[in-house]
Amino acid sequence: MYPKLINLYLFSVFQHYLSRMGLGEEVKPGTLLLTEQPFVYVLTSKYRTEYCDFCFAKSELRKCASCHYVYYCGRSCQKDGWSIHKHECNNLKRISPRIIPDAARLLSRILKKLAKGGSEIKSYYTKTKYRKFKDLMSHYTNIKDDINRIEHFQSLCGVLNDFLGTDFIPNPIELMGMYGRMCVNSFNICDEELKSLGTGIYLAASIIDHSCQPTAVATFQGTRLNIRATETMPCLNWDKVFVSYIDTLYKPEARQKELMATYYFMCQCPKCLDPLEPIHMSAAACSNPHCDSLVEIRDYDQVSNCDQCDSPISRQFKQLYKDVTEFTDVHLQNMKLAYLDVCKVCLNRHKGVLHNLNIQHVRILDSAFESSIDFGQWDDAKIFGISLIAGYRKYLGDTHPLLGILYLKLAKILIYQENIQDGKQYLHNACKIIKITHGEDSNLYRSEIASLIQNCMY
Repeated sequence: MYPKLINLYLFSVFQHYLSRMGLGEEVKPGTLLLTEQPFVYVLTSKYRTEYCDFCFAKSELRKCASCHYVYYCGRSCQKDGWSIHKHECNNLKRISPRIIPDAARLLSRILKKLAKGGSEIKSYYTKTKYRKFKDLMSHYTNIKDDINRIEHFQSLCGVLNDFLGTDFIPNPIELMGMYGRMCVNSFNICDEELKSLGTGIYLAASIIDHSCQPTAVATFQGTRLNIRATETMPCLNWDKVFVSYIDTLYKPEARQKELMATYYFMCQCPKCLDPLEPIHMSAAACSNPHCDSLVEIRDYDQVSNCDQCDSPISRQFKQLYKDVTEFTDVHLQNMKLAYLDVCKVCLNRHKGVLHNLNIQHVRILDSAFESSIDFGQWDDAKIFGISLIAGYRKYLGDTHPLLGILYLKLAKILIYQENIQDGKQYLHNACKIIKITHGEDSNLYRSEIASLIQNCMY
């Protein structure tokens, strides 16, 4: 009995320790870890006539009668948003018809918020632990040595002087600290299909570090940020909660470059350290049509062989691979919007040359899928979407919101085409993921998925 009593005592002490640390029971996928309203935020200017400036809803809008710049979905949002908008309304009217850059508008809102006592606002991530604006990392030294950021900062200073007029602006050192906190700690505020609508700063959520292989995901209901677990964790330990700050559908080298340029660190996650990751992302198809091996192309002036089936990889094939990848890269860089005809040309050139898990191929498929939907080309969209699943699962994981939304879009297409049986399967897959990433109380789940389930029943 005595050892059992010791074990019970130690267990009790451990539970008390977990409680004090803000930890607790096992965290399951879909658990809501944090929900938070933004400290400050702005709607992207190009969407100002499409989405409500306060709640980010897309609906019929009415513009502010004074500045004619911001739009609201109704009197309620206009009234609730006045506490924010009243500090900028006259200035927006004065500089009209010029459009203030989003970063300048966000920085001006930070200035006003701090001037009105915002520096004392506490945002809690446990029962006892919180963050204030001053707790956010400013990366002052990095910013000061970053030519691109300094040029941007100087440009914003000019805009702010013009926009704020006689209003108080802090000294350059203090303002640069605010600018750094804004740049490094901002979240893209997205709709439920992960389309970026604006930018916000979330104090408590700033505690969460980055990983290209995350354990949690950030989604939004309007401007409210929700962080949900995507993996099982023994307990809630914020040191083990990671979200991805960037799009991970890029090679490790490109991801590291973006992280260093934006956030001033290099990712050391298992995905980035995996030596096979860049090989798979750059893989060619085997010359043997019956072999599905991911072929690494090296030594362009020599003949090599497939590691799996030993089929020869000729110098001519390697040159063709180089031509196709360079061609695709040019179009990926130039394609701000998804151009369906260009995507199809790229995909035709990929056949027999790039492996279906090559990241260039995956990204072109992604563009082709979205473009097909935009043009109402449902048969093409179905083919591209089904082909995209394998790449999404490999590089995003099985519980990523983008994979859930892909399944949902495929389900809608198939049900629209009256292929109910296959549509049900994709809807089932979407349901499992979106329950975890967005939650059953989300608009996406309650409206889109519930509606489709009902349609499948009749």
